[in-house]
Amino acid sequence: MSRYRPPKIASSEIMPQSLYINRRSLIGAAAAGMALTVAPKAFAAAIAAKPSQYVLTEKPTDKQDVTTYNNFYEFGTDKIDPINNSGAFQTRPWTIEVGGLVAKPQVIDIETILKDFPMEERVYRMRCVEAWSMVIPWVGFPLASLLDRVEPLGSAKYVAFETVVRPDEMPGQRGLFQPMKWPYVEGLRLDEARHPLTILATGLYGETLPNQNGAPLRLVVPWKYGFKGIKSIVRITLTEKEPPASWNVMQPSEYGFYANVNPAVDHPRWSQATERRIGESSGLFGGARMKTLPFNGYADEVAGLYAGMDLTKFY
Repeated sequence: MSRYRPPKIASSEIMPQSLYINRRSLIGAAAAGMALTVAPKAFAAAIAAKPSQYVLTEKPTDKQDVTTYNNFYEFGTDKIDPINNSGAFQTRPWTIEVGGLVAKPQVIDIETILKDFPMEERVYRMRCVEAWSMVIPWVGFPLASLLDRVEPLGSAKYVAFETVVRPDEMPGQRGLFQPMKWPYVEGLRLDEARHPLTILATGLYGETLPNQNGAPLRLVVPWKYGFKGIKSIVRITLTEKEPPASWNVMQPSEYGFYANVNPAVDHPRWSQATERRIGESSGLFGGARMKTLPFNGYADEVAGLYAGMDLTKFY
């Protein structure tokens, strides 16, 4: 029996029209090669840590689908581009600058993070704004642990994130046409960032995080649409004002700052009431169709963060 492969989604259906019209000039020659890595000793030791309470009973998506069906525009705008074009991307050495409104600003290298923060597996649903979904066994640690280390000041209300800019290694960042303004940036409210579900991921399926999935460190916020999960983070800054978020800045009518998964609020160009679960074949169109859950199924844990706010504006 042939394995199910997700149907191709037209780029005109998932991005602003101005971006779609010019996207072909982005795709060209780039570094080839698979980006899956063998877990180094430090990582292998780290993931042997405590089991997590956050484990789903749903079947995890096949690793091949998770590592070959991605959005990571720094490597290209097609789903297969991140794995095809990320072979030259170097994730060692790597440092993350954590500062802003904190008492103890720091520059921390990834090896220190792996050593100092106990890793655990978190099996989470992942819902893309494009109406497809996966179940992914991440390896990581609570973002709150890192924030505690730098001691946020009382004036800090938001956490801003920034991705690396390396056009020599990331073909989506070079050429005449740029699909987005670099660096890619994102943000959370401080209470969202400190929520126990919010993690910084360093791996998946018990291995180091592959280049195409955001190595060596990415954000995972399972009740929000996937574009909030900023990849290859180099800077975390605590601020008093709401920070910019790349998709929200580029197309605010389609991509909100909060981006909480909400089946009752459609994208202007498609419904969010249902989703396609990648890798689960069903019917003529592929991808088992299922109802989208409020807050991606994590409403019991996170709905209280938004008490009194208008949920219809959370797209």
